[in-house]
Amino acid sequence: MELEPAVTSAPPTAAPTAEAPAQAPAKLEPPGAPGSRLRRLYEWADERLGLTELRKFAAKKTVPEHRHAFWYYWGGISLFLFIVQVLTGVLLLVYFRPGPEAYDSVRRITYEIHFGWLVRSAHSWSANLMVFAVFVHMFSAGLMKAYRKPREFTWWSGVVLLLLTLGFGFSGYLLTWDEVAYFGTKVGIEVAEKTPVLGRPYANLLRGGPDVNENTLQRFFALHVVIFPLLFMPVLVLHLWLVSKHGNAVPPSEEAKPAARRKSVPFFPNFMMKDLAMWLIALNVIAIFASFFPWQLGSQADPLKPAPVGIHPEWYFMSSFQVLKIFGDWFPGAAGEMFGMAVFTLGLGLWFLLPLFDPSSKNGRRARLATYFILFALAVLVVTTVWGYLAL
Repeated sequence: MELEPAVTSAPPTAAPTAEAPAQAPAKLEPPGAPGSRLRRLYEWADERLGLTELRKFAAKKTVPEHRHAFWYYWGGISLFLFIVQVLTGVLLLVYFRPGPEAYDSVRRITYEIHFGWLVRSAHSWSANLMVFAVFVHMFSAGLMKAYRKPREFTWWSGVVLLLLTLGFGFSGYLLTWDEVAYFGTKVGIEVAEKTPVLGRPYANLLRGGPDVNENTLQRFFALHVVIFPLLFMPVLVLHLWLVSKHGNAVPPSEEAKPAARRKSVPFFPNFMMKDLAMWLIALNVIAIFASFFPWQLGSQADPLKPAPVGIHPEWYFMSSFQVLKIFGDWFPGAAGEMFGMAVFTLGLGLWFLLPLFDPSSKNGRRARLATYFILFALAVLVVTTVWGYLAL
């Protein structure tokens, strides 16, 4: 319950005076006792880096507190999994050799290098968990209406980060150059090739020719370790800055409450400590999966062999793969597959334009339609993914 501030009257003998100025906020004391080594070190760093300004910013930043606040942690979890990707990826780069020796280098990492299997498994599991976390973050942000004014660019940068995350997963999948990765990538490129107008040139650019070969492997390696990181990092910095500037969005149920009834907690240390606890849980999940379910390495890819039975792309592309199969059954020839990719392209465009369709809470009809669209997209994604695996 919110308590009203106590009101005291002036002494009878006091003359009426002007309203007293607001009390200045408490000064942030440097850490350590006066004259201590820690205090001198802090003052030296503060003079050069402006640590006090950062502490003041962290002290005044707050995070909304309500029953849906759990979904705020998924952005931080996604960031943590990306950090794990970077660290384990750098370790794998020490021994990985792109090109004709790619498979042998991955085999050496997995079976000969001390703890190489663990690092590779942690990298692979964190990649899949990152894709899952980014999807959860995107849908939860959509249902909280986090795309509304003034967070349009936060939403758009988040969509770009989702696409780049999928690009990371797709480009890294081929680098092992085993049988499953080879044919799975081949199927994935064939799916992208069905995109109207730009599909075929895009597919040829990825492959480096009409077929998946060692040139494709070199291009995917360049995408995975150079091009995508160069694109991802500035967009990530922009996204984090926008979140810091505009704060966390609240769901419509909280937005409808009077400002006096809304609750919030300081970002530092309250929310930050909880966020770090979620990072620790995510680290334990990665460790369990990497230790008890290590990532396997199949036989070396042979383009002359037929594709294994039941070959399919990774789970985060299974939905589009299954939709193409469905439309392929409904419409004859390549028309069905092209129509399926057109539907996916249209859906992505509508997802990107949500901030313009539902810019504020004033239009209830548009808000409901936007919510229905998000729920429909989530249902299609889940149902077609499960359907795709059951149909194998």
